[in-house]
Amino acid sequence: MHRVVLQREIRSRASHKALSWFNSSNPFRHAHSLPFATVEAEEISGSQPAEVQNLVQGKWKGSAVWNTLVDPLNGEPFIKVAEINENEIQPFVESLSKCPKHGLHNPFKSPERYLLYGDISAKAAHMLSLPKVSDFFTRLIQRVSPKSYQQAFGEVYVTQKFLENFSGDQVRFLARSFAVPGNHIGQQSHGYRWPYGPVAIITPFNFPLEIPVLQLMGALYMGNKPILKVDSKVSIVMDQMMRLLHHCGLPAEDVDFINSDGKTMNKLLMEANPRMTLFTGSSRVAEKLAVDLKGRVKLEDAGFDWKILGPDVEEVDYVAWVCDQDAYACSGQKCSAQSILFIHENWSTSSLISKVKDLAERRKLEDLTVGPVLTVTTEAMLEHKKNLLQIPGSKLLFGGEPLQNHSIPAIYGALKPTAIYIPLEEILKPTNYELVTKEIFGPFQIITDYKKDQLPMVFDALERMHAHLTAAVVSNDPIFLQDVIGKTVNGTTYAGLRARTTGAPQNHWFGPAGDPRGAGIGTPEAIKLVWSCHREIIYDFGPLPRGFEIPPST
Repeated sequence: MHRVVLQREIRSRASHKALSWFNSSNPFRHAHSLPFATVEAEEISGSQPAEVQNLVQGKWKGSAVWNTLVDPLNGEPFIKVAEINENEIQPFVESLSKCPKHGLHNPFKSPERYLLYGDISAKAAHMLSLPKVSDFFTRLIQRVSPKSYQQAFGEVYVTQKFLENFSGDQVRFLARSFAVPGNHIGQQSHGYRWPYGPVAIITPFNFPLEIPVLQLMGALYMGNKPILKVDSKVSIVMDQMMRLLHHCGLPAEDVDFINSDGKTMNKLLMEANPRMTLFTGSSRVAEKLAVDLKGRVKLEDAGFDWKILGPDVEEVDYVAWVCDQDAYACSGQKCSAQSILFIHENWSTSSLISKVKDLAERRKLEDLTVGPVLTVTTEAMLEHKKNLLQIPGSKLLFGGEPLQNHSIPAIYGALKPTAIYIPLEEILKPTNYELVTKEIFGPFQIITDYKKDQLPMVFDALERMHAHLTAAVVSNDPIFLQDVIGKTVNGTTYAGLRARTTGAPQNHWFGPAGDPRGAGIGTPEAIKLVWSCHREIIYDFGPLPRGFEIPPST
């Protein structure tokens, strides 16, 4: 992250001229200091509540019912969300239904729109590079999904770099085709990437900007018409980002944006029948959608993510720091967070565990290096701790207590970073395995150890897991790396001394493996896999052979 901070400082010094242009180029200045914004992140409060609207058929609109959200840090009502109910979904259904299966553009239809989206990406990337804009989104993210400034800024930074990556001609390069010679003169087969047309995107609370923007833009690049639903707890971030994209030239009719509960969204999907739905979130909802939508889904669901420390003990301070970051940054609310740590016996004489403990205990609510857990209550996490500690040989290594001196509302969790040791033999017992590998979306991890001859037992534990998102193999031993990588499946696996499970940037694939429904994010390969399908056009012009005669029936 030091590189990111340095990059930000460099951009800050270099952007004064650009910021001056940005401020002067807006002829419609209003009370807010940014031309697209309708809120001031730090002024949102009970006395000045923000409002989140819906976008359908090119127009912003409210709803019959406004749902009031409470501030996750103090419980004060501070955001009103216009949540669409089941009786209000028809305009959204109609909007999606207007989009044909061949999409808003494809290689044979409106190809100039590939250039349009390269231009939109360039302008949006520039906007997000301005310190005033990046700070706005960083602080807005902090208001609704409390995390440290550096973690929230990292989300904005990755989004900005992604948009930069797909500027100019890069969007049309996503639709690159290929040709294969035919069997005779005049015949050639061409393979094209083809849009699905009407699609849906459903994203979670933990990355309010990065996940929805990267998936939304990928869908648009390939020619689709998306409806976007972000968890209402954090949808104010995408409300504002949609306005920024409109400011950068995004046609207002190209995207619909909806706030609703899960039941209403499910009804909308069943009626609108999108050709593909991208879902990022819990495994339970993912499996339901897969059935309801007859398999027309791409999923990036839950991840009980593992890390293995190999036999070579090196750079204990660094490895401990990465373990702390992976398990407890964003209060453990990352789908890539380190859920279980397997430590080779060679590390037993090192100070690794004590160093991880010290790092975890320096986290504090004041700077949001630990904070509210938005989907698991304190009581539920303490109950899970209690159940784990009933396993023979288990012990609490650190944490396991509620945060003190806070005003986090009871509907959310507030727990000190926690680690529980459980013997490997006990983890593998059928009576314990499901309990131990239950994902707790908070600052909570399992730690175990293994001897050299127990590596097959570790592989057994990994093989029985049902989600295969991220993993880390911390070792510079090439034989060990080869063995572990060859016998595992996680879609985003980091290998080497500096391996981690979290912190995925925009420059490599991020997504699960081992499931044909698995979705990726961030790269050209991910965009083409998730947001387009293959179409083959076989040209056969002739000429016919001289003296052609109709042959016998076959």
